[in-house]
Amino acid sequence: MKFCSNCGAQLPDDARFCSNCGSTVAPDASPSTKAPTPQQPPSSPTPDEDILKQGVQLCPDGKYRWIYELNMWTNPSVLFVVYKIFGWIFLGIYAFAFILRITDGGNFFDGLWDFTWPWLVFAAFFALLIYLAYALVALINGGKYMVLFEMDNEGVTHTQMKSQFKKSQAIAWLTAMVGAFAGKGTVAGAGILSATRSSMSSTFADVRSVQPYKSRNLIKVNELLFKNQVYVSKEDFDFVYDYIRARCPKAQ
Repeated sequence: MKFCSNCGAQLPDDARFCSNCGSTVAPDASPSTKAPTPQQPPSSPTPDEDILKQGVQLCPDGKYRWIYELNMWTNPSVLFVVYKIFGWIFLGIYAFAFILRITDGGNFFDGLWDFTWPWLVFAAFFALLIYLAYALVALINGGKYMVLFEMDNEGVTHTQMKSQFKKSQAIAWLTAMVGAFAGKGTVAGAGILSATRSSMSSTFADVRSVQPYKSRNLIKVNELLFKNQVYVSKEDFDFVYDYIRARCPKAQ
């Protein structure tokens, strides 16, 4: 067995990357342990996809992968999503209560403001609580929300990384997957999976709309009852958007 010189984790004899921290494992001096030639990425369907874009990397299994670190203070896209969900729930409850008021014999306009203003106060109070909770989560995570994206011809997966999993470690894993030695790609993959918290996937065949928000580095991939948020740097934005849009036959 080997041991990682960086973190001390125990590793298989043929390990090339530490499954705990992502560091490169130095090969043994003996000829029998010489590293095999790295696999080359498979050929792509178009010349544009043949280029490994900055940040977006084509892995040996034919999937594009990239790490995106969202600044929760300057790009509050997550907060907007929470507010939108809360807003629809609030409107639904208010509409239900208003219908009960009308069916109970109340006049449509009579006392409408007296009925509505407590709901507005209630909404403002919870909006403030949501913002404070968001700020607390941002502080705990150092103001960062880090996501791993995996994309192929079938769909795209958005996987949240644990807050304590640093970007340098995530990039080390991603680099390990791109340059994985023959038969060792699963080692790097297992490391990334061990550092994930939750994920969501979109199947391109079921996507109804693809909405680009380049100023926020955001692409919304929407199915009928499910929405996915794909974050990508400005350098890669057009490539990823065109890739997704071209594979969504039902998208408007």
